[in-house]
Amino acid sequence: MLKKILVQNYILIENLELEFSRKLNIITGETGSGKSILIGAIDTVFGGKTSKECIRKGADRAYIELSLFLNSPINDILQENGIENFGNELIISREITQSGSRSRVNGTLVNQEFIKVLREKFLDIHSQHQTYSFMQPKYHIHLLDSYAKSTCAELFSEYSTLYDEYISAKQELEQIKNSNNLTESQIEFLKFQIDEIEAANIKETDEDEKLENELSVLDNAEKLKELTGSVAWAINNDDDSILNGLSQLKMNLSKAAGMDESLEASESELINAIECLKELSSSLRDYSQSLDNDTERLNEIQERLFNLDKLKRKYGSGSAERPLENVLNSLEEFQKEYSAIANYENNIEELELKVSNLNTKLTKLAAEISEKRKMYSEVLSDLIVEKLEKLELPKVRFKIDVQDTALNKYGSDNVEFLISTNVSEPLRPLAKVASGGEISRVMLALKTIFAQHDDIDTVIFDEIDTGISGKTSQRVAEEISELANYRQIIMITHQAIIASKADKHIYVKKVQNESTEVGIYVLNDSDKLKAIAELAGGEITDTSLEFAKTLMN
Repeated sequence: MLKKILVQNYILIENLELEFSRKLNIITGETGSGKSILIGAIDTVFGGKTSKECIRKGADRAYIELSLFLNSPINDILQENGIENFGNELIISREITQSGSRSRVNGTLVNQEFIKVLREKFLDIHSQHQTYSFMQPKYHIHLLDSYAKSTCAELFSEYSTLYDEYISAKQELEQIKNSNNLTESQIEFLKFQIDEIEAANIKETDEDEKLENELSVLDNAEKLKELTGSVAWAINNDDDSILNGLSQLKMNLSKAAGMDESLEASESELINAIECLKELSSSLRDYSQSLDNDTERLNEIQERLFNLDKLKRKYGSGSAERPLENVLNSLEEFQKEYSAIANYENNIEELELKVSNLNTKLTKLAAEISEKRKMYSEVLSDLIVEKLEKLELPKVRFKIDVQDTALNKYGSDNVEFLISTNVSEPLRPLAKVASGGEISRVMLALKTIFAQHDDIDTVIFDEIDTGISGKTSQRVAEEISELANYRQIIMITHQAIIASKADKHIYVKKVQNESTEVGIYVLNDSDKLKAIAELAGGEITDTSLEFAKTLMN
C-alpha cells in the first residue's frame, strides 16, 4: 500500500510531500481545484501515459516518487531484475524531462513492462474512463474471467497458447493454398524452365569465359602458329640463333672464370639462362605444331556459347559476378518451387489435420471454460445483487448472461451484464438501463467484490459516487468504510457523508500567487469539520457545521 508521495514540478504542484493512511484517504476540494492531479501523479509513477507537457512551467523536469509498504514479499521479482531489496518498503520513481522519462525501482532503472507488473500487484485506479469500459459488453468477459482467475488461470493460459497456435496453422495453410494456386500451364512452364537449364549441364560458373578464350585461340590459329614458330626458330634453329650466340659467350665466360673464381657465379647464371631458353624454344615449337584449324571444335564452341548466352539472358540477371552463377541460382529456386508443388497435397493434408486437431482441443477447452464461466457468473451475479441491495437498490436483479458463440481468442462465450432496477422491467443490457447513480453503484459493487477477491493493496476511486445522494450516499459511505478495513482506499468525493468516514482527509485548492499552484493540505479535526460542512451546505454556516458534527459522530 502507498506510504508516501513526493511530487516536484508536476503540472501545478511545485513541491509536495504527503503521507497516506493505511485505511481510508479522502480527497475533497472545489471542482477544478486539481484533485485529479494527485491521482494523475500516482498513475504516472505506475506507468500512466505522460509527456513533457506535465512539467511545471519554468522547470526543466518533473519528479514523482512513491514509497510503498509491502504486505507480501516480492523478493523473487526484485532479484530477477537485479534490484536491491529494501525489505518491507519499495520506492518507485519517475522523472519526466523534455526528452523523455525514466522510471526507477529502489534506485535501479527499469522499463515500463516491469512497472506494469508492479501495478497489477499493488494498485487499481478506478476512473471515469474505466467506468465507460466496464459498461461495454466486450469488456464484460474480462471482468468475469478476472473474478474466476484464481482457479481458472491455467485453463485460460492453456487455451490462449493453443489458440495462437491454431491461428498460426490456419494462416500457414491459407498461405500455402494461395502460393500454390498455379494453373496447369504455369506448372508446365516451371518444369520447362528446370529442364532447359538442367539440359545445359553447366558444371562451372566460369565455363563461358574459358570457352571465349578457346574460341579466340581457334579463330587466330594460323597467326599464332606463325608467331610462336618463328620465335622458337629464332631461339634454337639456325647458325644465327640466340642459343648459338649464347654458347659462344658461355665459352668466353668459362675461360674468364678459370682465371678468376669470382666469375663462376656469373657463369652459372648464364648456363641456367641457356637451359631456360632451350625449354622455352621446345615449348613454343610444341605449341606451334599443336595448332590446327579445328573447324568442328570451332563450331562446337560457338554453339555452346550461343546456348549459354541464351540462358544468361533468360535467367542470369542478378548481383552475382558471373551470370552463369545466377542461372544456377535460378535453377535452385525453380526446383524448390516445383518440389513444394509436388509436396503440395502432403503439406495441405498435414496442415489440415493439424488445424482440425487443434480445433478439437480448443473446442473441448472452450467447453470447460464455458462451464466455469457459467458457474462463476451465478456466484458473481449473486454477490453483485447482495452489494447493490446494500447500496439502496432493493429490487434489483442482476445477471451475467453467458451465451454460446463461435470459437474465438477468449473461448466460445459471449458475456454480457444484464440488470433490472425495477420489478416491472425485464433484464436488459447494463449500458442501456442504468442511470448515472445506478452505474456508480454497480461499479462500486464490482470494485469491492474484486478488492476482497484479489491481493491488490490499494484501490483508488476517482469520483465513483457520481449521481448518488441522500440515503444512498450513506450506504456507499458504509461500504467504502468497510472496504477500507482490509484495503487501502484513496477516494475523490463530493459527498459529505463519505468524507466524514475519512481516516485521513486531504484538501485540495488552487492558490494564486505569482503563478497558479495547487495547494494540498492534510486537515486536522477542526479543519475537517469545516470541509465537511462546506461539502454539505455549499458554505460554512452554523447549520452546516452542526450537520457535519452529526456526520462525524
